[in-house]
Amino acid sequence: MKRYDIDRERRMAWFREARFGMFIHWGLYAVPGGVWKGRDIGGVGEWIFNSAQLTVADYEPLQSQFNPVQFSAKEWVRTAKDAGMRYIVITSKHHDGFCLWDSKLTDWDIMGTPFKRDILKALATECHKQKIRLCFYHSIMDWHHPDYLPRRGWDKRPTAEANFGRYIEYMKGQLKELLTNYGPIGIAWFDGEWEGTWTHDKGEDLYKFVRSLQPSIIVNNRVDKGRQGMKGMTKGDFAGDYGTPEQEIPANGFGEGVDWESCMTLNDTWGFKTKDMNWKSAETLLKNLIDCASKGGNYLLNVGPTPEGTFPKPIVERLEVMGGWLKTHGEAIYGTQASPFPKPLPWGRVTRKGNKLYLHVFDTTQAQIILPGLKTKLKGARTLMGYPKTGAFTIDSLGNRSGSLTLGKARMPIPAVGSPEGVRITLPEALKGQLLPVIVLEFDGVLVVEPRQFLSAPIK
Repeated sequence: MKRYDIDRERRMAWFREARFGMFIHWGLYAVPGGVWKGRDIGGVGEWIFNSAQLTVADYEPLQSQFNPVQFSAKEWVRTAKDAGMRYIVITSKHHDGFCLWDSKLTDWDIMGTPFKRDILKALATECHKQKIRLCFYHSIMDWHHPDYLPRRGWDKRPTAEANFGRYIEYMKGQLKELLTNYGPIGIAWFDGEWEGTWTHDKGEDLYKFVRSLQPSIIVNNRVDKGRQGMKGMTKGDFAGDYGTPEQEIPANGFGEGVDWESCMTLNDTWGFKTKDMNWKSAETLLKNLIDCASKGGNYLLNVGPTPEGTFPKPIVERLEVMGGWLKTHGEAIYGTQASPFPKPLPWGRVTRKGNKLYLHVFDTTQAQIILPGLKTKLKGARTLMGYPKTGAFTIDSLGNRSGSLTLGKARMPIPAVGSPEGVRITLPEALKGQLLPVIVLEFDGVLVVEPRQFLSAPIK
């Protein structure tokens, strides 16, 4: 990706430290929740305008129905913070063009609803209080605006008077509102750049425009035309500070100096959908987070609030488990670098910080695990958290523990020795049954891994 300024490393520092963020897709589409006139509409919830082939006249009445009286910015930000998330990316405007803030450039915004409160202003205030970075998703595509082109095939509004250049000025005007009235914004997260009316030149211009308003802001690669589909990485010389894989995690990462962030859903949809109950387990979500960090990337986990303004209970339950794990294991995630091994190891994942390696053990049934080709002298190995002293427990599908387990404060020494094949670690019985235990290895000097054949291992 093109580097537009010499302070890129400084701008990206907080992003690399954070590793974990909350994505929020919310808007008028939460009202139908994937159902239109009694019919369950396929696809993701926030695309119902498109999936149900609605007209603007069909869709506009949702504005008078959107009244999220249970919305609490304080509760949303607290939930994200307690989950261990370091930043929030919210849809200021999705593809339907509806705005969650008090825009002076349109009536198609939150002030035209019965709620009549600036959602983004409330979140900005609360993020500042709770020290969470606020970021804005903003769609380049706009199905509602009369000047946006191309139109959907079933949209019969006349196009003779439509002026795409005028739409771009409208979009820039709204971005100026967002980037001057809501304090420092961490990321301008663009989307919808794939349509033919958007060009490389327009992408470069928009990147520079946004950076002119907030020089320290990070801008994702969807501002321009270089993204390679859902894999999310830029190929060629295009604008954007980092790549955006969607609903997938790259098999082996991208090496040093490449910034990326996998955005993924908690169930199967981004926006709220009443009938989508296919929730990922807390263990799976934690493995995804660890997998991203082990490859030098971030994990942007999506929530789709209800039309009333609350997070569905299954989301809250899983985020609580993730937050509990990160309180004791965050050292192995925040501010870490990618594993020194070129491919994931079959028993789990590895993150790195200085001369320390953090071994995230996914499979605790093995007696021993191997760090192949590692040649640096080992100083010591121990568990990251206190180990069990008494009792026993079980873990349910959410990752919740039950039972009478008592954890000691002492960190258990772990048997680890060098061998011709690398470093061999013996797993103690006390780790078995724990939710994704972490072992810390400290080395005497720079980590050196001898090149050899590695087998990539999927998350199980």
